[in-house]
Amino acid sequence: MTLAIRSATPADLPLIAQFIRDLADYEKLAHEVRFDEAKLGANLFGPRPYAEVVIGELDGNPQGFALFFHNFSTFEGRPGIYLEDLFVRPEARGSGLGKALLAHLAKLCVERDCARLEWWVLDWNTPSIGFYQSLGAKLMDEWTVMRVDGDALTKLASS
Repeated sequence: MTLAIRSATPADLPLIAQFIRDLADYEKLAHEVRFDEAKLGANLFGPRPYAEVVIGELDGNPQGFALFFHNFSTFEGRPGIYLEDLFVRPEARGSGLGKALLAHLAKLCVERDCARLEWWVLDWNTPSIGFYQSLGAKLMDEWTVMRVDGDALTKLASS
């Protein structure tokens, strides 16, 4: 079995969109998927890309992806990489592809002089939590995620 990680191209947009939908199904959040594929493509591959995507392949067949972007740590005074989504198709789990995707992002962090690699994981997803901890990741239990979106975002923006 040949494992490869490559940067996504605009031709991968339908594949990326499907990976996002598959991830949402796995996370029981399909009802929250609202993206417009053309707008997603513009945000990933347009003149000012807001995120990057890598595709994980087994024997030349796309089986997973990671979508990420830079954040910044004021305490470190350096950028980091925030992993928004990581997904490996069920039939490819256990192949090492998930670890390879994370290792690829870790290498990018080192190459780009980033202070850290961070992501969220749903608290019920114990298989993933265990997998991440086996790689050296630690839970950040003392932090609570906050979000403003939809009407609340519009209202805050106009205040």
